[in-house]
Amino acid sequence: PIKQQKLLISIQPYVDKHDLDDREHSLSCLCLLFLCLSHIQEDAQDLDALALAKSYFDLKEYDRAAYFLRGCRSHKAYFLYMYSRYLSGEKKKDDETVDSLGPLEKGQVRNEALRELRVELSKKHSAGELDGFTLYLYGVVLRKLDLLKEAVDVFVEATHALPLHWGAWLELCNLITNIEMLKSLSLPDCWIRDFFMAHMYTELQMIKEALQKYQSLIEAGFSKSTYIISQIAVAYHNIRDIDQALALFNELRDQDPYRIENMDTFSNLLYVKSMKPELSYLAHNLVEIDKYRVETCCVIGNYYSLRSQHEKAALYFQRALKLNPRCLGAWTLMGHEYMEMKNTSAAIQAYRHAVEVNKRDYRAWYGLGQTYEILKMPFYCLYYYRKAHQLRPNDSRMLVALGESYEKLSQHVEAKKCYWRAYSVGDVEKMALLKLAKLHEQLNESDDAAQCYIIYIQDIFSCGEQLEHAEVSTALRYLGQYYFKNKLYDEASLCAQRCCDYNDAREEGKALLRQISQVRDQAETPSAELFAPLSNNNTPVRRVSPLNLSSFTP
Repeated sequence: PIKQQKLLISIQPYVDKHDLDDREHSLSCLCLLFLCLSHIQEDAQDLDALALAKSYFDLKEYDRAAYFLRGCRSHKAYFLYMYSRYLSGEKKKDDETVDSLGPLEKGQVRNEALRELRVELSKKHSAGELDGFTLYLYGVVLRKLDLLKEAVDVFVEATHALPLHWGAWLELCNLITNIEMLKSLSLPDCWIRDFFMAHMYTELQMIKEALQKYQSLIEAGFSKSTYIISQIAVAYHNIRDIDQALALFNELRDQDPYRIENMDTFSNLLYVKSMKPELSYLAHNLVEIDKYRVETCCVIGNYYSLRSQHEKAALYFQRALKLNPRCLGAWTLMGHEYMEMKNTSAAIQAYRHAVEVNKRDYRAWYGLGQTYEILKMPFYCLYYYRKAHQLRPNDSRMLVALGESYEKLSQHVEAKKCYWRAYSVGDVEKMALLKLAKLHEQLNESDDAAQCYIIYIQDIFSCGEQLEHAEVSTALRYLGQYYFKNKLYDEASLCAQRCCDYNDAREEGKALLRQISQVRDQAETPSAELFAPLSNNNTPVRRVSPLNLSSFTP
């Protein structure tokens, strides 16, 4: 009654504003008043049952909560009723999972309540009786039943009904596979949409667009948002700008020292940089804050992995998955640990679960390719490496892996394209040109092989890297022989002298120097013969420019 009086007072100015003779306005006012009063009456009737059921729900007695909500008509009560039934099914599914199987086998058990929930919710949905929260639950049920297209439509509808429910946006994010699909969606025009778009750009590896979006949000008034700082750090992590990402995570730790979200990504960066003391401190700090969080378990797992204690690392990743079976990072990292332990079947299973959680996770696809490479199954490797390359088209590691698969399948043209593309986009591991040169060498394409070796050596010298690099001697050894066969004795001598700087090529370098000395002692070669064709016919042979190492010092 008090709520009804307040509602009448709030609506009265709207009624007085229009002429009561205007039947259209009068009817709309009465309909609005009747609808609001009916909702208040429904909420009041269900208030006691809702409070009791909410107490049981908080105690995780989901069946008990659903029992006392039967027959309730309000939207809040109906959502809690259906959500309790859903969580009851999830709890029973976990209980039915045999503990000895571990988290790897959880996907074999299904939630038996899903089909009944779908039937009931679909009827309500057809009648237009679902609010934003219930639409979100309906979408979750459809996703669990692998009805992905229908789930996308329902989640979009949920964002229109309740734009500020971030859970619906996140569920929608997990179902979008490419930028074309994202552009085709009709999303509500709300400020939270910018957060969603920035998140999607990060997930789709469109890092430049994501950073621009987050910068605009900072300028719009979210400059102190730790969420945005963490997302920018994750974006830099995705493009392997490790130093910038570490700086942002350290800034985030200073602003919010008790934050646990995204600390697993921070630990990945510390792992890559082999920063063992910092990773140890982070693990101990998170254990003090909350040791029963998924991120804490992942950080501890990374710490043990860095110490090469892979069994303990896998154990903590399993603990993380018991807390959250949909933790993408834990599945992928556990696959890596099984790879280290040479347990390829468990690694494949872990990577497949990661792909089920998020099909955009290139690390899982790449891990599957590596696993099948160990098993010497190049056709499978090629499929999974292609998937990883589609997600990371400018990642040289994916291109080199693709080239190796093509090479094993004797598809040499495609392999050459992959190696050269890997070098063009910025070879992270400095291996693409080397593999391309060796492939040319196997195919007896000596000029192309020599050109690749020359560029490779010049890149190594210009980067200031240690010349004890294992493959530099291989390149110098080949170039020495190449120049010697082409009667470019000065360049051959220079390469042979540089070979003497390496233990594995020293003897060959000395032998080549002796050969050059013998040739020069026999007769001085006319300068015109240096550029004479090698073959007996008059077909010109394409030559490469001589290698200039005089400006570089070992």
